[in-house]
Amino acid sequence: MINPTIRLEPEDNVVVARHDIPKGTLIPDEGITLLDDLPAGYKCAARDIKKGEPILKYNTIIGYAAEDTPAGTMMHSHNIRFEAHDLDYAFGADCKPVTLLPPEQRRTFLGIKRPDGRVATRNYIGILVCSNCAATVARKISEHFSEEIMKQYPQVDGVVPFITELGCGMEQSGEPIDLLRRTIAGYVRNPNMGGAVIVALGCERNNIDLLFETQKLTPSTLLGKLTIQEVGGTRKAIDAGIRMVEEMLPLVNDVHREPCSAEHLLVALECGGSDGFSGLSANPALGKAMDLLVKNGGGCIHSETTEIFGAEHILTRRAISPEVGQKLIDRIHWWLKQTEGRDCQINGKVSPGNNKGGIANVLEKSLGGVKKSGTSPLNEVYEYAYPVTVPGVVFMDTPGYDPIACTGQIAGGANLLCFTTGRGSCYGSVLVPVIKLASNTPLYQHMEEDMDINCGVVIDGEMDNEQMGKLIFEEILRIASGEKSKSELLGVGESEFAPWPIGVFA
Repeated sequence: MINPTIRLEPEDNVVVARHDIPKGTLIPDEGITLLDDLPAGYKCAARDIKKGEPILKYNTIIGYAAEDTPAGTMMHSHNIRFEAHDLDYAFGADCKPVTLLPPEQRRTFLGIKRPDGRVATRNYIGILVCSNCAATVARKISEHFSEEIMKQYPQVDGVVPFITELGCGMEQSGEPIDLLRRTIAGYVRNPNMGGAVIVALGCERNNIDLLFETQKLTPSTLLGKLTIQEVGGTRKAIDAGIRMVEEMLPLVNDVHREPCSAEHLLVALECGGSDGFSGLSANPALGKAMDLLVKNGGGCIHSETTEIFGAEHILTRRAISPEVGQKLIDRIHWWLKQTEGRDCQINGKVSPGNNKGGIANVLEKSLGGVKKSGTSPLNEVYEYAYPVTVPGVVFMDTPGYDPIACTGQIAGGANLLCFTTGRGSCYGSVLVPVIKLASNTPLYQHMEEDMDINCGVVIDGEMDNEQMGKLIFEEILRIASGEKSKSELLGVGESEFAPWPIGVFA
């Protein structure tokens, strides 16, 4: 019989419930009897723990005992005291060079080769806006291209609006508007964008001419520039945008999929609605898949700075240089300053959903989240929405809020996204396919229409994370080759474009 609890490391003084376990149950492998009902994913004391003693999970401190705690007691936010502690960043101490597979041995997927050598997993035409003032025009242009019309262009995945509430009522210079502009430009340049039209009202702070100038964008047959005030109003702008897209469609449709090396995959990594199993199944299994991808020459983007706090030393120890490690610490310090005195999870308390799922505090959440990128070296750290030009594992500074974090990664060039969840997520993106990984079997069964992979079989004892990582890697290659993910089949993703309005969103 499978032990009802999971011991992660020999040094741990807590173990995790594999399923709901009633009070009074004997845990044979630990030699303890539960003093409380223990819900699935929650922790209990594996031995007597003194007040003030560190609570160890994965042999890492996730807090301190708030009181003397007998063995068998449920350990959660009510009796685990959050307290930040000094970490040994040890830049590069665990950095082990990756032996890349020879090109002829690398796995392939059916991708779309762009003229500049980049490879797409999808092929969209986007209607982007300089500000919310152009939102309706962008949506009306997109809505014109019905399913019936698009049947004539089977290689085009859709004509999609990318709407933001930003772009006016903000400073005309400085980091907020610079960030917005590079996010818009990043979407235009993403390999999955076959063509784009950028629409402006004409008088907004995010001036369309300055957008093109600062981001070095050049109007062409595949990049339209449309100003509503200049063409004569809403109806004329919609008509003009439709004509631009009609001219693009035959060109964007003139592609075919062909075998491409996995080295052309850049996978965004995200977790949302985490639970006590996320750090045991979905996240480490995804990390195993990323180790395989890196060996095949590909790359991944780790993000959510506020959700690695307390475990950032695991990444700095993988940094290829002290400079790269320090960049990550600098971003952590920026967030600590921004959130000082605020009710944000970086200061301890996680969201109600995370807490209900068995996560006591941000230290425990970060310990699981940091596993998504595997064990390969950390090659670079980027600020939000900057283009990722380095292969392997990189980190992008983003908030923990899923749509904003994912938008930054996609603007950075990700052509596929893997999203782990323990409580459930309905996130999707029309520009890149999203693969959602459930951390536990009940979630997968409850939200099977949204979940692509059940990592809960690891918790159930039917598979280990190494095996699950191989399965995830195969799914990545399959979805990258054109098979639709669950979020694509549901049509989720047109409203998830969310550039970061610099602020907490932690």
